[in-house]
Amino acid sequence: MATAAQIKSLIKAHLDGNDEKFKTVVLQIAAYEAKKNHVNLAQDLKKLIDKPRISRASIIPITQSNPMLQMSLPNQKLHDLIVSDEIHERILRILSEYKNSNKLKQFGMDNRRKILIEGPPGTGKTFTASVIASELNLPLYSVQIDKLVTKFMGETSTKLRQIFESVENNIGVYFFDEFDAIGSDRSLDNEVGEMRRILNSFLQFIEQDSSDSIIIAATNNHHLLDQALFRRFDDVLHYKTPSESEIRKIYEYKLSVFQKGFKPSDELITKSLSLSQAELIRVCEDAIKSSILNDNIITQSDLLNLIKERMIIYSDKEA
Repeated sequence: MATAAQIKSLIKAHLDGNDEKFKTVVLQIAAYEAKKNHVNLAQDLKKLIDKPRISRASIIPITQSNPMLQMSLPNQKLHDLIVSDEIHERILRILSEYKNSNKLKQFGMDNRRKILIEGPPGTGKTFTASVIASELNLPLYSVQIDKLVTKFMGETSTKLRQIFESVENNIGVYFFDEFDAIGSDRSLDNEVGEMRRILNSFLQFIEQDSSDSIIIAATNNHHLLDQALFRRFDDVLHYKTPSESEIRKIYEYKLSVFQKGFKPSDELITKSLSLSQAELIRVCEDAIKSSILNDNIITQSDLLNLIKERMIIYSDKEA
């Protein structure tokens, strides 16, 4: 059953005509019920709030006065994420611990809630945050780093405080992308005093946080991060470009739905080794669109040509 505070917030949002706040509180109640294993009720609440005007792909600011956070309702599932077996198992552990957090607390243990994901661009970091939110029936709150970090002394730390107040009051998955923008190593020669203060503030906030929300930070280069950060996270996931077996799974997963029984050749797998998961998905989508427009089947040659196009793009960037 919803808490007294949630019921009061729901009534106040309705009386104020604040639709976004109303939806947010309903989602909080759904998350609260899901944690108590009232799965059917939680799903019914999400369906009701989705039905009128919101689609799951929609992105909604929490409030007009807080543009730093954007809320989405992802529907991706764990089977949509193609990663190594090790990463898959560790994500399962995060999900299991969250779903059974009350059981853990009975023994004085806390579930993993603060996760750092590092790896090259396009390897599935953002997608993982969406999967975790969806699997736990929680809203995903994306932190808008460009609106968080400002040039005015002290302002960014104040905004960080507002975000962590939301973490405490609005249960969800909070995603800090491009995290090195605020978490860079304080010992670097080019690091200015203000950025050090921002990082110190973040370290303080994340250490004090005891909410029921999940915090996920992502970076393309963990070497840029301050070492003090790693002690504040419950788990660190290291993402890499896909292996041969993962490349094969991506091709089969993306293309066999459109062209039943598609099997990538060994040559195709080898030529794809330098591409990220996101690039491989783009290759598959380009092949499907070409097949639709030209009314022909997808061939290994078509895919090899699309990979060659990708490699030319990279060559131009390096030049």
